[in-house]
Amino acid sequence: MEAWSKCFDGPVASSSTVVIATTVATTVALISLARFTLWPRKRAVIPGPLTTTFTKLSKAELDRVPYSPDTFPGARDVATPYGNIRVYEFGPEDGRKVLFIHGISTSCMTLKDLAIPLSQNGCRVLLFDLFGRGFSDAPGDVPYDTRLFVTQILLVLASSPLPWTGDNGLSVIGYSLGGGIAANFAASFPRMVESLILLAPAGLIRAENFGRVSRLIFTSGIIPERLLAWLTKRRLRQPIASSVSKKVKKTIAKATPETLLPNDDKEDFVDVAVQEAKDPVDEPSQSAFELQVVNYVHWALDFHHGFVQAFMSTIRYAPLMDQHDYWRQLAKRKPGTTAILLGKDDNLIQKDDYTEDALPLIGGEKNVFWRIVPGAHNFPFTHGPEALEQIYEFWGKK
Repeated sequence: MEAWSKCFDGPVASSSTVVIATTVATTVALISLARFTLWPRKRAVIPGPLTTTFTKLSKAELDRVPYSPDTFPGARDVATPYGNIRVYEFGPEDGRKVLFIHGISTSCMTLKDLAIPLSQNGCRVLLFDLFGRGFSDAPGDVPYDTRLFVTQILLVLASSPLPWTGDNGLSVIGYSLGGGIAANFAASFPRMVESLILLAPAGLIRAENFGRVSRLIFTSGIIPERLLAWLTKRRLRQPIASSVSKKVKKTIAKATPETLLPNDDKEDFVDVAVQEAKDPVDEPSQSAFELQVVNYVHWALDFHHGFVQAFMSTIRYAPLMDQHDYWRQLAKRKPGTTAILLGKDDNLIQKDDYTEDALPLIGGEKNVFWRIVPGAHNFPFTHGPEALEQIYEFWGKK
């Protein structure tokens, strides 16, 4: 019987081994394929549109691009280990040096209504496109956090033929995400920043103002990267005007004379991008430049291959919320050297929240130039003259 048993045990065991090995190999292959498909390996640098797109466009197509490489004078491309940075520097060389930092979803084009008049009034102006926006490349394998953005600022300053660092070396104007970055930069280099102006700044947005689902999707890491990129791109491609105005109209419709506007309908993280491009209160009328900014966001989705990845990483790691430690450092600044301008109708950086959370943190109104200006979150380019008026008053030029 033993002999018969051995005769049958050999082939059966061999067959079982083959089945097990095949199953294991197939499982490993499927997991590897799924990982490669849904969680792709990240590139060190994703080139921007100047090298990937513009070389393929005809002159007529170039003329239709909503953000032109010659939007500002003094353009240069700065080569860095993180990729190229698009920089513009212009204005009198001996004028007040002013660095601008723009928001999460646009390019520095949104600050032209402030930057150009300031240069015409004697300032030396420096603007740049944040990594993954405009014409700057996108680092693909590092988090878009304060460390990356502060490093980018230092690279930009070092690229100038003029000295921008040292004691009281420059003034900084930051808008939206750029405001959060500017606050952290000034807190890190207090002696370098002579004056700090924050326009609808991120940094202290209340976490509860974003829906739980949105926070889970973007920050938990459980959603596969490719799927999240597809969802983000699809959301950003939706008509921006209707996306915001419907939310605002719905909120207004729920208001009663006895209560403040309810906050049942939370923002989602993509609204940070949406509200930079479209004024929800001014719907349906839009200026030509507002439309241009909206068109730029859509154009970037198609032609800046690092834009969506940069946007998602910024949502996860950038100084949008919980920056209290940095903001406390701003209270140590000399009184009268920090200004904060908030939009009267801003539905994202809400003036009441910031009056309660930010103002005491940075020393109160005796320490800070605190003003509410007309407009919503995008007031720097919908109400530029009013914002400029406050900047000149802050600098004592009025």
